[in-house]
Formats: sequence, C-alpha cells, structure tokens
Amino acid sequence: MSDAVEEFNAYRSKMNDKLLSNDNKVIKRIFNLDTNAFAEGALDVKTKELLGLVASAVLRCDDCVKYHLESSHSQGVSKQEVMETLSIATLIGGTIVIPHLRRAYEYWELLEQKEG
Repeated sequence: MSDAVEEFNAYRSKMNDKLLSNDNKVIKRIFNLDTNAFAEGALDVKTKELLGLVASAVLRCDDCVKYHLESSHSQGVSKQEVMETLSIATLIGGTIVIPHLRRAYEYWELLEQKEG
C-alpha cells in the first residue's frame, strides 16, 4: 500500500477514535447516520459511494473524496466509472473543482498501485 494511502487511513482512524472517545452524543449520531446512509438499501452501496464522490468533489472536500474513492475501489468500481463520476462532479461544480479532480485522479492511481 502506498505511504499516502496508509498515512491518510492511519490519521483518519486515529482522529475518529479520539473524536468518538469524547462521548459526544451529536458526533456519535452523525457518524452513525453516515454509516447507515451508505449501507445497502434501495440503492446499492456502489451507487451510494459514487453519489458521495460527486457531492464530495463539488463541495471540495479532499478527505471526503479520498474516503469515497477508497470505498468505491473496494466496491469494484472501475477507473472508467470513477472518471465518469468525476466528470459529472466537475460539470456541476465548475472549474473550481479541477484541482480536486487532479488530486482525486492521483489518489485513484495510488489505490490501483496498492492492488497491483
């Protein structure tokens, strides 16, 4: 696994643990809601992750983009599906999304390297 992917996951996990250990009911409920929202339902998990990727790119949240790229990758999403999804995000979000598009593409390449 690439160092950048490992570092992102280690930091995310460490900080999530710290946040949740403070026993704040609102934060715990938000985390729970997020988990449940992306569970299998009327929409499959793959579709939900791609929707999350679009929203994250349009909102310009690089950490969120990385999270949804990894989740999409684990769901078997192809590079072509990711690129089509990111093209929609760039269309909706406008040219301000392009720097995030670059970083998303770079992170997807790291995920592909990890598997290969």
